[in-house]
Parts: sequence; C-alpha cells; structure tokens
Amino acid sequence: MASRAQTSPEVSDAALVRRFVETGDKACFGELFERHRGKVFFACRRFFSDSEAAEDATQETFLRVYQKMHRFHEGDFSRWLMRIARNVCIDEWRKRRPALRTEHAELIEVPAKTALDQSSDVHFTLGRVRREMQGLSHEQRQCLEMKIEGYSYEETAARTGLPIEAVKSHLQNGRRMLWIKMGRGGPN
Repeated sequence: MASRAQTSPEVSDAALVRRFVETGDKACFGELFERHRGKVFFACRRFFSDSEAAEDATQETFLRVYQKMHRFHEGDFSRWLMRIARNVCIDEWRKRRPALRTEHAELIEVPAKTALDQSSDVHFTLGRVRREMQGLSHEQRQCLEMKIEGYSYEETAARTGLPIEAVKSHLQNGRRMLWIKMGRGGPN
C-alpha cells in the first residue's frame, strides 16, 4: 500500500514514475492514473464522437504507458502521456477507417462504360498521389487523408489535437507540395 507522502499532491509525476520503475509499486501508477485519467479521456473524447471509443482509447493509453514507463526519462510526464494518447487515437481511427470504407463500398457505382485506358490512368494517378503523400510531413499527410475522407477543418482539429489554423496550414502546404511533386508547379 502506498504511503500518504507518496501519493500526496506534493510528489511530482516524475518522482512517481521513478519509484514505479525502480520498485514496481503499483500504487505509484495508480496515483498517476488518478491524476491524469480525466485529461486523457477528454482528449480522446474530442477525437472520437462517442464516449465508448474514448474510454477504450483511454484504457489503451494507460496500458501502453504501463508497458513503456521505463522509457520515460525526466521531462514533462503529462506531455509524454498525451502524445501516447494521441497516437492511440490515431491508431484506433486507422483501424476503424477500413471498416467504414467497406461498409459503403456497395454504394459506389462504377460507370458501366468506363474505358479501360481511362480507368487505368485514374488508377495510376491515384497510386502516384498516395506514394507522393508518403513524402509529406506526418501532419500534412494526416490532414490531407482526413480531408479526403470528408472531415471538416473542425473535425480534423478535434481528432488530431491540432488548432484549426494549423490544420488549414498543413492542408494548404500539403496540397502545394503534392502539386509540385506531381509536376503541376502549384495551384494558381
């Protein structure tokens, strides 16, 4: 059982992490969980539209933190924790995304009279765009992918944790870089 001094607010997060790593004292982890679970949940809730997904992401975040606590070395524990939460949310979003595409695949109608060469040109171009997107920064690629999926600026900001102005900037710069990479010279 943790001593009162160990779990008092005067004990820093870093000290609790250090004690947990050195001794395996689960009360230290429990204190960190109690201190930060609300913040993590609300960050995940902003990312997902339902509380159940946010709760799942919160639990996954603390599971990863528990498994990787030995990797934290000084610094801002809260920032490290929130970075893990953000990565968990992105991972969960990516897992769900293919399911959404599959559910709506039957709603997409392919024109019956599409010429084979026209179809292959489109396929080739889309493949090239996907490859070129891999060369963009993580934020630019993420914002562009979400725009392609139909997310608004506000939804993208909520799901990525970026300010709306940063989302707009990443989209603009990502589009410009794609134009340049595709040999179009940039939009006018």
